[in-house]
Amino acid sequence: MDLSKNPIKSLQEFINKADDMKKQEKMDLSSDQDLTIAIMNLVSIEEHFFFTGAKTGKNEYYDLINEVREIRKELLKKIIKEYEGEIWCISKHLLAASYRLMEVGTKQLSRGQKEEAYSLFDKAYQLYSLFWGLNLKLIGTGDIKKIDEKAIDKHDEEKKGFTDKLGELVKKVINCCLE
Repeated sequence: MDLSKNPIKSLQEFINKADDMKKQEKMDLSSDQDLTIAIMNLVSIEEHFFFTGAKTGKNEYYDLINEVREIRKELLKKIIKEYEGEIWCISKHLLAASYRLMEVGTKQLSRGQKEEAYSLFDKAYQLYSLFWGLNLKLIGTGDIKKIDEKAIDKHDEEKKGFTDKLGELVKKVINCCLE
């Protein structure tokens, strides 16, 4: 990866970019984060209507899927304003997978399987961070290259991995507790 073209040259550059966007009122990441959680739940509701329809044989549950889907699409448009190729669907699936991993992690936690839960939570956050990286246009597919197991490119000395680095950036920028 050519570092001169890498949109995430440094943590400070990313934070400055996000701060500039906030000042221009282009984004409210706190509200957008809340919207992503709502969207995750709407995807889950669609799934529950599907399984309830299948289990009960009542088509009216299937009919409700479309109503929930339309709300989900409307809300997703508030976050994903521009996209190319399959970024829209990828984004939806990243949020859905992140939500499901959180759910399974929570179940594992309640069963006392803490290490498994923590691993699932970590994976959920990596997917969530990838969602933000794609939709804040912080990464492009050309920027994702692995030289070794955890390095992004030959200049990467931390070797934490791309989604780990995105996660660190998202933690610094998205603070849902700020009003």
